[in-house]
Amino acid sequence: MVSFAGKHVFRVGAPGRLRLVKAPTDLDDLTDFFDRYGSALTRGDVTAVAGCYALPGMVVADSYSFTFTSPAAVALSFLGAAPAYREQQIVAANAQLREVQHLSKALAMVAVEWEYLDSAGNAVPGERYRYLLRSDADGPRITTVIATH
Repeated sequence: MVSFAGKHVFRVGAPGRLRLVKAPTDLDDLTDFFDRYGSALTRGDVTAVAGCYALPGMVVADSYSFTFTSPAAVALSFLGAAPAYREQQIVAANAQLREVQHLSKALAMVAVEWEYLDSAGNAVPGERYRYLLRSDADGPRITTVIATH
């Protein structure tokens, strides 16, 4: 763990190299959350995907941004994901948490590198994102997704 400007940052692993870190309980909660989220994405369960988002929510990438204010809008934005995964024969998604920065008691910025598994059991490189999460009594929810490189 590194402290920076009064904030706690957990460095979980480096690209290409995963090191074991004794994780605090909330890191286990985040891992469980991203496991559920990745499973919902690859199954095409847009209702479960929508349940992972706090509203309003936002997605930001180099060439576009969009917001959503209802579970239905979240679900609509992910309708194309499952067919794309099926086309690539992706059967599972594994979120590798690279960094967790606690911004407040409720907010955390989490850097995730996704690794996918295809139907032949091969690892398929995935994308990298930063997720701004808000946690409450029901657990973490995504408020903002930022596509990174």
